[in-house]
Amino acid sequence: MSQKLRVGILGATGMVGQRFISLLENHPWFEVVVVAASPRSAGKTYEDAVGGRWKMMTPMPEAVKKLVVMNVNEVEKVAAEVDFVFSAVDMSKEEIKAIEEAYAKTETPVVSNNSAHRWTPDVPMVVPEINPEHFDVIEFQKKRLGTKRGFIAVKPNCSIQSYAPVLTAWKEFEPYEVVATTYQAISGAGKTFKDWPEMVENIIPYIGGEEEKSEKEPLRLWGKLEDGVIKPATEPKITCQCIRVPVLNGHTAAVFVKFRKKVTKEQLIEKLESFKGIPQELELPSAPKQFIRYMQEDNRPQVQLDVDYENGMGISIGRIREDSVYDFKFVGLSHNTVRGAAGGAVLCAETLKAKGYIQAK
Repeated sequence: MSQKLRVGILGATGMVGQRFISLLENHPWFEVVVVAASPRSAGKTYEDAVGGRWKMMTPMPEAVKKLVVMNVNEVEKVAAEVDFVFSAVDMSKEEIKAIEEAYAKTETPVVSNNSAHRWTPDVPMVVPEINPEHFDVIEFQKKRLGTKRGFIAVKPNCSIQSYAPVLTAWKEFEPYEVVATTYQAISGAGKTFKDWPEMVENIIPYIGGEEEKSEKEPLRLWGKLEDGVIKPATEPKITCQCIRVPVLNGHTAAVFVKFRKKVTKEQLIEKLESFKGIPQELELPSAPKQFIRYMQEDNRPQVQLDVDYENGMGISIGRIREDSVYDFKFVGLSHNTVRGAAGGAVLCAETLKAKGYIQAK
């Protein structure tokens, strides 16, 4: 008899759903027992529903191939089979909000990769190394939903992972103005080069909605729990450009920062290398041992060499140097579908289990 928590994946056939499945293969705490997707996939085996659209580099895990895909809209039926769900459904924002709340109301915790609830004031949006205390808002959310164990928790956008943790590590030096340009991989759009041949040798200087998320979401991470809701921080002010580049996995950011306090390059590097949080202290299964590493070489981090650092859960930083207009600048790299999507959600779920929010039904 397995002691692992039973997990359902909503939106299991899409790219992020596939990433969840590959990351959860042989997970010590969680076991995928339900895959749910749109009505057109329901009733097929997972292997047949995905067909030739498996987008991961590793093979489809044997354990899920013969699972029969359930209809994601049959909320009660899916919820009855699982202890909690990961959500990666591809629907409109309003539909996602409604379906995630419907699952929560069946007393099934929902850990979501979607953006629909990132600004719901009593839904925690968490990077576990940065703001695990925001999970405390769940008690207020449960009162609103009328649940005992059901709730929604989300992780932030993939684009901010390569600079928000860095700015958090530097908090005591009071960064107050930030300019960031992100160079974002095509898997962030759920695509491979086979699906999107026009991206080969191409750059597109626009990703819908991404700049607003990249500017605002870090402020919510740094916000405070007050009166039963998360109130976003007001600084640092961030302005961002987001560019799609011909890379499969890995978002790179070029970032400029102004600080209120005087600081040296050596101090900045030291703060990055010593930065850790609850995942490292508790040695959670998906936690990187070293969350942020600093690379001394002028030509690093590079996507091909560095995107899989710490199994894609770590962040690589390079080229910290003084700037003639801002105080310092740097380059960051994070894996957008691991740390930035499914892996970040798995780490949230591990933190929630460690804190007692997710338990067997």
